[in-house]
Order: sequence, then C-alpha cells, then structure tokens
Amino acid sequence: MLKILPCAFILIGLFEVWVKRELIEKHLGEESGIKGYIWITLFAGTIAGGLLVAFPIAYSLYNKGAKLSIVFTYIGAAAICRIPMTLFEISFMGVKFSMIRLLVSLPLVIVTSILLEKYLIKKNYKMIKEK
Repeated sequence: MLKILPCAFILIGLFEVWVKRELIEKHLGEESGIKGYIWITLFAGTIAGGLLVAFPIAYSLYNKGAKLSIVFTYIGAAAICRIPMTLFEISFMGVKFSMIRLLVSLPLVIVTSILLEKYLIKKNYKMIKEK
C-alpha cells in the first residue's frame, strides 16, 4: 500500500484540478440516468488501492456535482468489482461463480444506493462543506 497510496493521491489531486465540474455534472449528475451508473461502475472497476483510494475520489466526485446515489454506487462498486480482484477470484472460484456474483451484487448496490439517496433527501441530509 505504501507504493500505491502516494501515486493514488497525486492522481486524485490532478483529478481535482483537471476534470471540470461541468463534465462530472453532465455524466454523473442529476440528469445522468442509467448511463451515470454504468460509467461509475466502469470507473470503479479500474481503481487500484481499494476503498482507501475510493473514499477520497468519492468525496471529490460529490464536490464536483455527482448525484449522491452515484457516489454510493461508486463506493459499493469499488468494493466488489475491481478488475484485479475479479481476476483473482476467477482463478480460484471460476468464471461462472464470478459472473453470477457480479450480476447479483451490482444491481443490489445500485438499488440500495438509490434508496439511500431518497432516504437522505427525505431527511434533508446535507454534507458539511469545508471552509
């Protein structure tokens, strides 16, 4: 992890500076629809470093205008469908098991994220902004 984290945090910093808010709002914002969930799942699959890297990226996505349910989906997908982890799982459990696990768990993550977002909106949840 000591080799991965410094590089990951540098990339997160570059993401903060280089990626425009409008791009995130367009593809992952309130009007993104199902495409936003597809994009964020593909993005989460490429993360190296696990949730240690995923949480700062999720915070950055939220600050740039990503919908709350998409941020939750990103965290869940980063935990369950990273490409290196899936390849490792396939080598031990087989392709059939891995595909069934992904086909069951990803829709559950998305549905849970949507329900959690609706619950938090109903309770008037607000993220505390930095000063």
